[in-house]
Order: sequence, then structure tokens, then C-alpha cells
Amino acid sequence: MRVNSQVAAVTDRIIKRSEKTRRIYLDRIDAQVKRGVHRSALSCGNLAHGFAACAPGEKAKLSDEVTPNIGIITAYNDMLSAHQPYKDYPDLIKEAAMAQGATAQVAGGVPAMCDGVTQGQPGMDLSLFSRDVIAMSATIGLSHNMFDAAMYLGICDKIVPGLVIAALTFGHIPAVFVPAGPMPSGLPNDEKARIRQLYAEGKVGRDELLQAESDSYHSPGTCTFYGTANTNQMLMEIMGLHIPGSSFVNPGTPLREALTRESAKRALAITALGNEFTPVSQVIDEKAIVNGMIGLHATGGSTNLTIHLIAMAAAAGIQITWEDMSDLSDCTPLLARVYPNGMADVNHFHAAGGMGFLIDQLLNDGALHDEVKTIWGSGLSVYAQEPKLDGDKLHFEKAPKQSGNDKVLAPVESAFAKSGGLKLLKGNLGQSVIKISAVKPEHRFVEAPARVFHSQDEMQDAFRKGELERDVVAVVRFSGPKAIGMPELHKLTPPLGILQGRGYKVALVTDGRMSGASGKIPAAIHLTPEAVDQGPIARIQDGDIIRLDAENGTLEILVDEAKFNARPLVTQDLSASHFGLGRELFGGYRALVGAADKGASALGEIIPA
Repeated sequence: MRVNSQVAAVTDRIIKRSEKTRRIYLDRIDAQVKRGVHRSALSCGNLAHGFAACAPGEKAKLSDEVTPNIGIITAYNDMLSAHQPYKDYPDLIKEAAMAQGATAQVAGGVPAMCDGVTQGQPGMDLSLFSRDVIAMSATIGLSHNMFDAAMYLGICDKIVPGLVIAALTFGHIPAVFVPAGPMPSGLPNDEKARIRQLYAEGKVGRDELLQAESDSYHSPGTCTFYGTANTNQMLMEIMGLHIPGSSFVNPGTPLREALTRESAKRALAITALGNEFTPVSQVIDEKAIVNGMIGLHATGGSTNLTIHLIAMAAAAGIQITWEDMSDLSDCTPLLARVYPNGMADVNHFHAAGGMGFLIDQLLNDGALHDEVKTIWGSGLSVYAQEPKLDGDKLHFEKAPKQSGNDKVLAPVESAFAKSGGLKLLKGNLGQSVIKISAVKPEHRFVEAPARVFHSQDEMQDAFRKGELERDVVAVVRFSGPKAIGMPELHKLTPPLGILQGRGYKVALVTDGRMSGASGKIPAAIHLTPEAVDQGPIARIQDGDIIRLDAENGTLEILVDEAKFNARPLVTQDLSASHFGLGRELFGGYRALVGAADKGASALGEIIPA
């Protein structure tokens, strides 16, 4: 299957741009592979410490050099609904490994915070940085050099990107990512959104709002809207790191358990001790990264991945840009309508044909690279299938050729849009990204006076006081990674949505983030350079006319260039946002973090350019 010319062109320029860094990475990994079975490098004292807590039979297996051992990295905690099901996964994996004559050990745990809990709270300032903490935590667990393969248990926003960075750092061993699945459907998304807006207008109280939220987020499993967590799961499957069809199977079901056991079996099959050695460095290459970006666009996925994919790719020596993403979006059909891009949730998406149908459609359309390695075998076409249980036996069937619900998951010939809806915005304010798949065409062009705020709280206060009852471009600055850690500003959507609903032309311009739940408001987000980095956003004044043209990809301030550049850069004392709830420990991260369009990483250049 050949890819279309635009996908091929973007892929070729990524390969060319990354030639040096990718070669450095692969040379490093090849050298590590040649060292052979890793436990053989350990002294007797090292090894004795490594299996001291194991049962006698496990010790015997770990003493030899021909029995594979899986290292489990887990993001389990029972505060996150998405991660609570992971509690029993290590035991399942150990049982599955034992049935194959192998062993498995929990190599380490990583932190896992929930943006849904910290949204609009001080703790959100740590969210983006947690990705790099997770990457480092996972590598510490794997640094014991005891493992022939690794299995990664993680789902949510920064957790999967952090785990991918760690996996690629240990690119000489296979990596299998293991999902836990979404919770069953709860309160319909349109009803939840309606009550949120009523609360923002003061028409319902906190009790009604809390009840609606509780009815929506109601049990173990991932939140069912198509935010960053579920976008992560889509990515792991379309990039070949999941078992086919496993992303959106509900937790606590026989099929979910069977897939977890199969994941362990597959991890053992692809170690260097067998005949199908598939280190993760060979799975995640330039074509796999392009497939991930295509999947992001075809499903209308989270804007957070415009940052994370850059950092993930860089860990494999691959250099991608927002321009690459935007160009791929232009040629990718939008095939999914899942909230906030529609009223359905991921359970409806899965029931309509899910990932197998999506991948099959995109492959046949020439939008995906088929010639890639995956943990399941060669070629992405092996993912155009779905898992089934026959009694307790797991088997796979070809994905359906017809959608079970074409209002949720459409075939290519009747795509919801010709492009994925993610656009790069450029102009005299810098560059940013905008997700327009959920923005109606009549709202994609806004030209209006600016109202400048230095925090999301300031903007919410102005809304409550009735100061924004007009056409307005809300500019929220000093929210970038160097300023305060680039928190998500999702709480700004309801008030702006109310203003838009009242007939005003409104937009948001910010150096902060919006989550995968960014929706119907035109929002120029992740603006770089950020305000504290002397970005032009620090020169905007109240009343300046700003033009946001999402269709044509421009973001401009309509002020005389000489006068604008002569203005002093506004500064802001942010010290109050640098302490409390642990934020004082992250001063080093704020000092080291890079720009959003470079992945907003505080880890420095993992692979020197």
C-alpha cells in the first residue's frame, strides 16, 4: 500500500531533517543490543539483590541467561479512575509469564496526576513537568539492567508520553504498552456540557453541577470523552505498541484480562532470546511517528499531543515540527466525531468499529505507512483487526468494512471533513496551534479588540462582572512553560462559549495550554515565544485589534509594526505562583524548560543535534 504524495513528502523531509540525530540514537541502541543478555553483566552480588524477594523457582530462572524477564513500570494509584484497574495487572502479568516459563518483576512505579482534579488549581502548574518526571522515574526503575522486555502500565495525559520517552531511552529492549480501557458510558456529554454552561451563567448551583460531573465520571476506567488520555491510547495502537484492538475495551471484563495476559505473552515472544526480536527502537521510527500524527488528525485528537509528540519523537532522534503536523492535517480526512468534536464517547467509537476500522480505512486511502514494524508483526495492516473471546480463548478477526454508526465513525468516502482540523497559526505574534474540528466554520475568523489578562482567574472575574459583553479576543499571557509550567486553561471555555452563544465574536490567544477537551471556541494556544521569553504577546495592550483566521492559518495584531515593536515588554511578578503544593521544588524545571514548539521539555537535548 503506497501512501499519498503529501504524506510521503512530509515523511521524507522528517527523515532528511533527522538524519544525524536518528543515526546517533540508533548507533547508541545498537551498541547496547550487542552487549547481549543484560543480567549476564551483573555480578553475583548485583543479581542476588535483584531477585532476593523472588520465590525459589523465580530465582532459578533469573540465575540463568536464557529465561526472559519482564520489567513492569506501573502508574497505578487508586485516586485516578483510569489507573485504578492497574492494581491487579502485575499479578496477571506474572502469571502469564510463569505460564511461558518466564518471570516478571515490578521494576518501578511512576507518579500519575489527574488534570481533571487539578484543572484550575495550583497543582495544574506541575502537570506538564510531570511528563519529564515520569520519564526519569521509569528509567530509574529500568536502570537495574535486569530486564529483557518492559511493559508499561499508563494511560493519562502526561503519563504515556513520559513512558514513551523512557521506553525509547531503553530502546534496546521491546516495549509493550498495556491499556486498562474506558469506564462505561455515563451522563451524555451534551447534557454534561449544558449543565456546565448553566453553572457558569449562575442558573444552577454547585450541587447540580457536582451531580452531573459525578454521573459522567462514575467508575474505574478512563474518562470517556476524547481528550488526551484516550488520544494517547489511539496513538499507542496506531504506532504499533499495543495489542491490536485493545485500546478501548472496558476494564473488569474477561476480554480486558485476556488482552493483558496476551500482552505479557507477546512481550516475551519479541525479546532478544527468541526469533522475533523487536526492540522499541525499531518500532518507533519516522514512519511510525507520521502514522501517529495522521491518527491524531483523523480522530480529532488532543492538542496536548502537538507538544508531546515532538518530545516523544526527539527521544528517538526524530525531529518533527508543528508545520509537519499542520501539513499532514491538511491531507488527512476527519473520520471520528467523539466529544468534544461530537456528542458520542469513546465507547460509541469502539462499538462502531474502533481502531481496526479506522486503520483499515486510512491504509486503503494511502494516509498511513503500512511498512512499519510493530509489536504484533510487520506491517500496520495487522492492526486492521479486532480481538474476540471464544470461551476463554482469545482470537482476532478482520475489522469490519462498514461502520456500525457512521455518525460517530465514518468511512473515508463520507468523511466529516477533508482535513483533520489542526492548524498552525503564524503571524507577527509568533506561532501557535488551533484545533478547528469542533469549531463551526462561521466562528473560524475573528477580528476584535483585545482584552489582556495575566491569569485565567483575572479573565473569569472580568466575565462575572460583565466586562466582556462584546466582540473580544481574550489574551491570557504569562501561562507558558517558563512562566508557571504551562497549565491547561480549560475553565476558560465555558465563559467564552456563553459569549459566543450570545452572538459575540470571541477568541482566545494564550501562551498556555488547552486540553484535549478544547472545543467550540477558536483558541490560538501554545503561543510561542511566550511572554516571559520576550514574546510579542507581552506587548499586546487592551483595545489592540487582533485577527485570527483559522482557515488561512494566520494570527496577527493590527498595529503599526514600528509602534508595536517600540512598546516595552510587559513583565509580571510570578513568584506567588512558584510555591505552594510543591511548586517550589520545580524552579529548576522552569529554568530549563524549552519552548512549546520544541516539546516543552526540561530534559535538554537527549540526542545532540
